This record gives sequence, C-alpha cells and structure tokens, in this order.
Amino acid sequence: MARGDIPGATGAKKGRPLSEKTEAAILEATAQLLAEKGLAHLTIEEVAARAGVGKASVYRRWPSKGTLAFDAFESDFLSRQPLPNTGDLRGDLLAALRAWVRTVRDTPIGRTLRGLIGEVQRDPALEGIWRERFMTPVRARHRALVDRAVARGTIPPGTDSDLVMDMLYGAAYHRLLQGHLPLNDQFVRVLVDAVVASIGAVEP
Repeated sequence: MARGDIPGATGAKKGRPLSEKTEAAILEATAQLLAEKGLAHLTIEEVAARAGVGKASVYRRWPSKGTLAFDAFESDFLSRQPLPNTGDLRGDLLAALRAWVRTVRDTPIGRTLRGLIGEVQRDPALEGIWRERFMTPVRARHRALVDRAVARGTIPPGTDSDLVMDMLYGAAYHRLLQGHLPLNDQFVRVLVDAVVASIGAVEP
C-alpha cells in the first residue's frame, strides 16, 4: 500500500500524482534540512530547491511544512522503537524507554519531535495526522507490553495500560520538552521502578 493510500495520510491535491522518485527526493531533502537546522527554520522553498523540484510539487502532496516534516520523521523514528520481549514487564519497559531516550537525546530526531509537538498546536492538518498515524499506533504498540504482563499473570488483571503509558512517557516527554533535568539511564531506571511499583504484583 502506498503512503498516500493510508487512511488519515496527508491528502494530495487533485492533479498528476507525484512519482515515487520525486516523493523520495522531497522526503530525503526534508530529513537533511531537519537535521541541519530544525523544523522552526525549515522552509518549503529550501526543500524544493534541495530536492530539485518546484514548490508546487511539494504542496501537491503536503499542505504545510508540519505535515511534510511528519512524513520525513515518522518512519525513521518508528524504526528506532522496537517492541521488546524480555520476559517481564520491568525489563520490557526499561528496553522500550531506553530506546526512546537514545533516539530523542542522541539524534536530530529529538529536535524534530519537539518541533512537531509545537506544530501540532497550530496546524489542524497535522493535528489529525499526528493522532491517527503516530500517537494512536505508538501507544497501542506499547500498551501491548502491559497487556502481555497481565496475560502472564504477573500484574493485576484490569491494570489500566493507558495510565501506565501516561506515567511512563508523560514524565519522559516532560523532560524532553522542558529540558530542566537530564534524560539519562538513572532517570529511566528510577521512573520504570516507580511505575512498576505503582502497578503492584500478583501474589504467588
């Protein structure tokens, strides 16, 4: 299935569709510019120039720089977030959060993520895409870690997996956006231990 066929994907304007080669060139140019200067300073003009296409070719597929940046960001970010299976909830949450921290702290993706969160607040086209293609599927993947622990019988049945995700990633995103305290392995370990302790364990 092509990206444009995905429900909720950015809607293209009527007209001749972009070739896969042109779309790939635009996304590669966008990824390069995001790494170099960040979303705040990204312009469609620069993307078009680097990709060797006209601005109309960009706008035919992406109505705003936020939606364009999201498409350049999405696959790279998700490829760095494997779904762990260590055999217990603590190990799974540690592995998942460590992968997230490495991505947002040690690569340009973190700056892009911060920029996209800001753009979501003012770009209605991006807001719907963000929820449907990013927040919803990413949360569903990680809720599976909690649901798996319930199925193993190691945490209480009825554990609210959404609340667990809010506790875990809410704290992590807070540090990412505010930059007031470090995103390091000590933070990851203390946070995961606190979250797991709040859930409780099933009595043997």
